[in-house]
Amino acid sequence: MSYADIFVYGWSLNLLMFFINLTIGIRSMNSKTKEQLLQENKILSRLKFEFDKYYPYRKYETIISYLMPFTAFFRVCYRLLEMKMFFSKNIEATLFDYMIFKYENDINIAKNKLD
Repeated sequence: MSYADIFVYGWSLNLLMFFINLTIGIRSMNSKTKEQLLQENKILSRLKFEFDKYYPYRKYETIISYLMPFTAFFRVCYRLLEMKMFFSKNIEATLFDYMIFKYENDINIAKNKLD
């Protein structure tokens, strides 16, 4: 197997993970009303603003991970495993609950590192 083949497989897996992410997001949005989505957006926007103070380059890190072969694949697989464990412990939880948990957890980790 040549390096070109490895890169093509890696980017193909990254693309697959991008579409899996997109599908999960669209399915969770379709199950909510407009008012619920607006309320959730307001809460997540506040958390994202605080998150961006501690991790200002996270957006670029995500873009780069999709450009490097296999990186996004492993990153998204880890997130999906983390989500599965979260939902197995919190049976009635939604994707919104997981996102709040993840943002708050990452913010608390950053605050603890600064202290």
